[in-house]
Amino acid sequence: MKFFFPDSQDLVDPSFDFKTERRSASRLRHRDDLYVHEVFSSPVCDGLLVSKGIVDGLSGGAGKYSMAQRHRLLRVGVKEFFRVNRCDLSPLLLMGDCGAFTYVREKLPPYSVDEVLQFYTDCDFDIGISVDHVILEYQPRWDGATDDAVPVNVRERQQITLELAAEFFGKSRSSKLRLQPMGVAQGWSPRSYARAVAELEKIGYHYIAVGGMVPLKTTEILASLSEISRSKRPDTQLHLLGVTRTDAISEFERLGVVSFDSTSPLRQAFKDDKNNYYMPDRAFTAIRVPQVEGNPELQKRIRAGAVNQRHARALELRCLELLRQYDTDTAELEEVLASLDEYEAVHSPGKTFSASNRETLGAKPWRRCPCTICRQLGIQVLLFRGAERNRRRGFHNLWVFYRQVQNELAGTEMEGSDRDASTARAALAY
Repeated sequence: MKFFFPDSQDLVDPSFDFKTERRSASRLRHRDDLYVHEVFSSPVCDGLLVSKGIVDGLSGGAGKYSMAQRHRLLRVGVKEFFRVNRCDLSPLLLMGDCGAFTYVREKLPPYSVDEVLQFYTDCDFDIGISVDHVILEYQPRWDGATDDAVPVNVRERQQITLELAAEFFGKSRSSKLRLQPMGVAQGWSPRSYARAVAELEKIGYHYIAVGGMVPLKTTEILASLSEISRSKRPDTQLHLLGVTRTDAISEFERLGVVSFDSTSPLRQAFKDDKNNYYMPDRAFTAIRVPQVEGNPELQKRIRAGAVNQRHARALELRCLELLRQYDTDTAELEEVLASLDEYEAVHSPGKTFSASNRETLGAKPWRRCPCTICRQLGIQVLLFRGAERNRRRGFHNLWVFYRQVQNELAGTEMEGSDRDASTARAALAY
């Protein structure tokens, strides 16, 4: 099963100095910064997914491209832009998508089939997903009701998706592109998903993405996949859009899923309150040491006179120094924890990460991880502080996640893992 990592221009700066927190004066972001597949000497994904909606910067998109980046992508193509043929690993597959979640609130997709095909052609993608319109309503009870029970706008979105898929398939074939076309099945219940897949098969698709499943529970996803598998052709392959559930990965494979994509391992590094740092057996909470100058809430309280900026800055620097000393075994755990508690009372009054700080620092998980990020950064990878640390922690999560998926499929365990650990299941099933 292949894992595609969705692009939102997540790069790290190799010139960044974690002690001085300064960059090289000659650094140019796209030339010098590194993508996740350039950081590691072993794979962390099988391909990249690039959405037109994100490249164009539609409302709701993430990682908006600058105009210069957009022009360069269209000029040199995805393989050169992402430098996938330059790394020592096997070349990654490049999948193009229209980015339906970026226009989910629109009545109609903002792109025509011709526009999307032109984007795929100019960028030289390996796989191209047809234009679709996301359905966010999921109601299995509608399977036992008449068609009138399903809201008109829901049925219209499925019909629009199928009509655009038919046009996309026909034009991609007639233009003799090297692109492998992928249709999208949108539905609101197990049977509606199965019907959509059957219609796409009639059009001629053999590779079909199943969309709109990001908010669904694992049991709901499995129910829909089971219904699809009962009626789909044996040679039809499925892709899950935006779904990450390692606890069910073997079931997904059994039901015909050959690929999926998700940003969850990266996003959990800095979006989750608890599961920020993956290990094979569980996830740990990162240590919060926010920058005084970079924390909007803290800056607001400083301007209001509630916090003395010099005092806050002194507490921040003391935490960083003690954490560095702790990583070299020259500072005691209790001293570090007391310093973190004192600064936390200033930057996040009313909140406490005291227990998770003790747990994370006491376990020292970064010392057990053999990945490139942890070997280079040490304790810095566990600090919830700024994009350079947070993104590297996300890259580490991708490294662990990819191996977790491979081991789940092979029926083996990663070194040091505990397959009965509920915390690991909760974190990696996010």
